[in-house]
Amino acid sequence: MASYRIEWRKSTKKDLRRIAPEAVKRIISAVEDLAENPYPPGCQKLAGSDCAHRIRIGDYRVLYEIYEGLLAVEVVKVGHRRDAYRKSITISDVPA
Repeated sequence: MASYRIEWRKSTKKDLRRIAPEAVKRIISAVEDLAENPYPPGCQKLAGSDCAHRIRIGDYRVLYEIYEGLLAVEVVKVGHRRDAYRKSITISDVPA
């Protein structure tokens, strides 16, 4: 199996700053393992998307998208399980 390229969104790098350093090490290690196997044991496909998946690292969740044609894995969000699936509201989402 070919190795996948890991891509981090700028927002996911910011997400990691809010997490304890020992948890960040485990999260980064798990994400790096996605390069060899983007479908590790325990990964779940997210409803409503063809390429979105999640992995669980303790109390944290890593949401990512797999692009088979490009051999790329894009990390979309990293967060505590209580916050990981919430959509953040931006000014453009609020009706005028």
